[in-house]
Amino acid sequence: MLPGFDALQEIFATLQRNKLRGALTALSVAWGMLMLVVLLGAGRGLQKGAAYEFRDVALNSLWLYPGKTSRAFGGRGPGRIVKLMNDDYAALARNFPSIDHIAARFYMFGEFTVSYGAKHAAFDIRGANPGHQFLEQTIVTHGRYLNDADLAEHRKVCVIGSKVVAFLFGQRNPLGEYLNIRGLSYRVVGVFEDVGGEAELKKIYVPVTTAQLLYGQPGRVHQIMFTVGSTNLSDSKILAAQVLRFMAERKGVSPDDRQALRVQNNIEQFELINGVFVWIAAFVWVVGVGTLLAGIVGVSNIMLVSVKERTREIGIRKALGATRFSMVALIVGEAVIVTSVAGYAGLLAGIGVVELAARYVTDVPYMRQPDVDLPVVLTAAAVLVASGALAGFFPALHAARISPMEALRV
Repeated sequence: MLPGFDALQEIFATLQRNKLRGALTALSVAWGMLMLVVLLGAGRGLQKGAAYEFRDVALNSLWLYPGKTSRAFGGRGPGRIVKLMNDDYAALARNFPSIDHIAARFYMFGEFTVSYGAKHAAFDIRGANPGHQFLEQTIVTHGRYLNDADLAEHRKVCVIGSKVVAFLFGQRNPLGEYLNIRGLSYRVVGVFEDVGGEAELKKIYVPVTTAQLLYGQPGRVHQIMFTVGSTNLSDSKILAAQVLRFMAERKGVSPDDRQALRVQNNIEQFELINGVFVWIAAFVWVVGVGTLLAGIVGVSNIMLVSVKERTREIGIRKALGATRFSMVALIVGEAVIVTSVAGYAGLLAGIGVVELAARYVTDVPYMRQPDVDLPVVLTAAAVLVASGALAGFFPALHAARISPMEALRV
């Protein structure tokens, strides 16, 4: 319903006669479009930021934690400390074939002073087993990861992060060198990278059995982590419930006592976060489109004013044979042009703001690389054109209903 060249000239002449009114109305439309694009870009950035928080762990993983009983069970009172052991880890691997990878972790609490030659610093040290590499998505860049022989023989070996290498060794190859950790020497057998960030790259992993002996807690683990072959939420919930029942029976605790044993389901957490962002996206569209509609209402108002001011002109046109359709096309076309030009300017400005934010806002928690993709741009453009047509429709309908005789009396 866009007008031809002659009609375009007439529309621009009309806008020239009301520069201030037209500029303010166009500004409101541009601002509405800018806000819509910025909000959509921010929503995308938040969604990426939330997904980024799961980057260094297997998404299809479940983590089993022990705690302290909160209720009496099996003739024993509450307050009993529940401990996970190496044989629990083995029992899970043996009894649940749906588990792909499984790992046990032993926390050596506190930062340990680690030295090499004249250099020393404090690093986080953890006891782990071979499966831990898959659970933490650790990428070995030099040497190897921990293996079963390291655990069976309680070897004093370690795998170190690239930040540890940079501080203690510089450009020197660390493989085969020995680190002093609290007076004991550990041979470096591997170097790893981790997408989890700088904190992950400052970690040192040693065989879980070695860590247990050093702390005088042979066989104990603080956490058991495992992955399932499916990322289906219902499958993971079923497995989590089965594991809790199985471990509750082994430990003699109530299967409903979540303070004694609990499972952190990363699939469920990720689904919950995604569900939240579905609502955030809907809220963003409501707020953004609402802001845009406020500008569209302004366009509709000035079109009504324009029709009122041009009542005599419209009457003459109709007396000379102008059809209702031509009058509707003229008014709607004028509204579409105003909203399209102003909205396009707001769209470009919004994209510019989002791109600047993506370049300079890099350290904000849960905000990562906000952007505006092509479907969003096309959707916004469609909303814009539809809004422009809607803004002009009712004033155009009013113009089409003007009687030539009444108009000429004005």
